[in-house]
Amino acid sequence: MRAFVSLALVSSLLAGCAVGPGYTRPLVSTPEQIRGQVASAEAGSLADQAWWQIFQDDALKSLIGEALRNGYDVRLAAWRVEEARANAGIARSEFFPQVQAEGQWFRTRPSPGSGFPPAPVNLYDVNLGLSWEIDLWGRIRRLNEAALAQYLATEEARRGVLLSLASEVATSYFQLRTLDLELEIARRTAGAFQETYDLFSRRLAGGTASALETSSAGASLASTAASIPNLERQIVAQENQLAFLLGRNPGSIPRGTALNDQFLPPEIPAGLPSDLLERRPDLRQAEQELVAANANVGVAVANFFPTISLTGAFGGVAPQVSDLFSNGRTWSVGGDLLSPVLQGRRLKNQHRAALARWEQARVGFEQSVTNAFTEVSTALVAFQKLAEVEKQQAQAVDAYKEAVRLSSQRYLAGLSDYLEVLQAQQLLFPAENSLAQTRFSRLASLVQLYKALGGGWKLTDQEWSGPETNG
Repeated sequence: MRAFVSLALVSSLLAGCAVGPGYTRPLVSTPEQIRGQVASAEAGSLADQAWWQIFQDDALKSLIGEALRNGYDVRLAAWRVEEARANAGIARSEFFPQVQAEGQWFRTRPSPGSGFPPAPVNLYDVNLGLSWEIDLWGRIRRLNEAALAQYLATEEARRGVLLSLASEVATSYFQLRTLDLELEIARRTAGAFQETYDLFSRRLAGGTASALETSSAGASLASTAASIPNLERQIVAQENQLAFLLGRNPGSIPRGTALNDQFLPPEIPAGLPSDLLERRPDLRQAEQELVAANANVGVAVANFFPTISLTGAFGGVAPQVSDLFSNGRTWSVGGDLLSPVLQGRRLKNQHRAALARWEQARVGFEQSVTNAFTEVSTALVAFQKLAEVEKQQAQAVDAYKEAVRLSSQRYLAGLSDYLEVLQAQQLLFPAENSLAQTRFSRLASLVQLYKALGGGWKLTDQEWSGPETNG
C-alpha cells in the first residue's frame, strides 16, 4: 500500500499541464458607436436599470413578477441548469479513485479422488477494488473544463430566459392595452355612427333626407359595429396568451395604466458597444459553448497519448466469514498502461471532428455578436423614428377631430349636408386606430431595446423576481 500511495503521488506531480489549446476569446468586430446613437457612446446604459424601473405600470410589474416565479420556461431552464450541474459533478468524479466492493458466496464439492473430503464446502469471497486514472496528459481536466463550461452556458441560458420572459410579458400586456383602446375607439365611433343613422332614418321617414345619406350612415355603422366582437375575440385570445406565460389557466388579466399613459423615456443611453458582450446573456452563453468546444479539442488530443491507471485490490476467500480478513486475506497493487497503437484513423478523425465543432462554435459566437449589434441598432432607430411618427399621427387625429367639429357646425348652420360630417367621422376612426398602433409600436420597441441591450444584467437571481419579493 505504501508503494501504491508513493506511485500515486509521483504521478500527480508529473501531471503538469493539459495538452490541447488554451482558450482565448476570438477577435470580434466591435463598432466604436452603435448605429442610431445620437451622441457619442456613453458608459451608462438602459440595461443597467431593473425591469421594474423601465415598466412602471403596477399591474404589469405584478404580472412580470408572477411569470418569473411560475412561468413554464423559467422552471424548465432551472432544471436544465440542475442537469448540467449534475453532469459537471459526474465529470469531476473522474479526478478521484473509483472504489467498488464485491461479495460472493458459493458452495462446491471436491471430485472423488482429489484427496479432499467429499463433503460440500461453503466459500465466501469478498473483494474491495480500487482504480485511478492518472491524469498525466490532462484528459480528465479537459473533460471537467468542458462540463463546467456547459454548466455555465445553461446558467446564462436561464438568465436569458428571465430577460426574454419579462420582455414577452411586457409586449403582450401592451398589446392587450392597445386592443382595449381600439375597442374603446370602436364603441365610441359606433355610438356616433348610430346617432347619425338614427337621424338620417328619421329624416328619411319625414322626407327631408336622401336614401343615399341613410345607406352611407348604415354602412359606416355596420362596418364599425362588426369590429367590436372581433376586438373582443382578440382581447380574450391575448388574455389567454398572457395567462399561459404566467403559468395560469386561461382567465382575465388585471389592467393598470392606460396605453397612452405608459412611461416612455425621452432618451435611451445604449452604453459602450464593447460592454454588450458582458451584458447580454446569449453572448455569454455562446462564449461558454465555445470554451466547451475548445476543451473538447484538448480531450481529443489527449486520446492520442497512453492512459495510465493504478489499480488495487483487498479482500479474502475463506470457508468461514470470520476468516475472511485473517487467514483468507489477499491484496494486490498494480498499474496499467493502455496506449493506442492502431485505431484505423479513428483518433485522428475524432480530433478533426472536435476541431470542426470548435470552428462552428467560433462562427456561432461571432454571428451572435454581430446580431446583437444589429438588434440594438434596429431597436434604437425604431424607438427614435416611431416618436416622430406618433407626433405626426397625433396631429392628424387632432385635425380630423377638428374637421368633425367644423363639419357639424356647418351642417347645423345649413351650409352643408350631413355627408360632410359622416366623411369626417369615417376618416377619424382609422386615424385613431393607427395612432394606438403606433403607440404600441413605440412601447414594443422600448421592450425590444431593453432586451437587446441585455437589460437587468446587474440583477442577482433573487432580485430578478421583482421588488416585492425583495422587500
